[in-house]
Amino acid sequence: MSDNARPSQKEAMLSGELYLADDPELAAEALHAAVLSERYNATSAADPEARRAVLAELLGEVGEGVEVRPPLRVDYGYQTTIGPRTFINFGAVLLDVARITIGADVQMGPNVQILTPTHPVDPEPRRAKWEAAEPITIGDNVWLGGGVIVCPGVTIGENTVVGAGAVVTKDLPANVVAVGNPARVIRTIGEPEA
Repeated sequence: MSDNARPSQKEAMLSGELYLADDPELAAEALHAAVLSERYNATSAADPEARRAVLAELLGEVGEGVEVRPPLRVDYGYQTTIGPRTFINFGAVLLDVARITIGADVQMGPNVQILTPTHPVDPEPRRAKWEAAEPITIGDNVWLGGGVIVCPGVTIGENTVVGAGAVVTKDLPANVVAVGNPARVIRTIGEPEA
């Protein structure tokens, strides 16, 4: 196989395959995102237009009426889309090696982490710095309490509520309340509490 036939590290990353993050192209993109994040995190609350302009430059898509309170941390930025009227509180970490899709009218408490990267379990490829990622989807009108961690490959269905501090390791259906580590469904929305 010729060098031209091999995918670049970025192409491998975008297709969910193992890749090396210290590749020069990816390192330049990560640096660009870090610089934009610094600018965003330094914007004044008194200048919402400037804040929104930097956020729109940083992220792949930002719907109308979105509010993201700094500080915000991302890997690349362009892999994250946020639907209209979503509110993300202070300290969000959106590690968007793979796509992060956040729906409309989502509410996120402070210090929520949405983490797409994965690493090999076997020690040798991990030591060699190989990694991959799996996309995360947060449905419309989801509420993630403070400190929630969403792990790689997870989809959370619309209207679902995830209690503060939960660690979401598997998909959650629509219209449920989930809590704990790992997060487990405790009831369907509309049912009386036990």
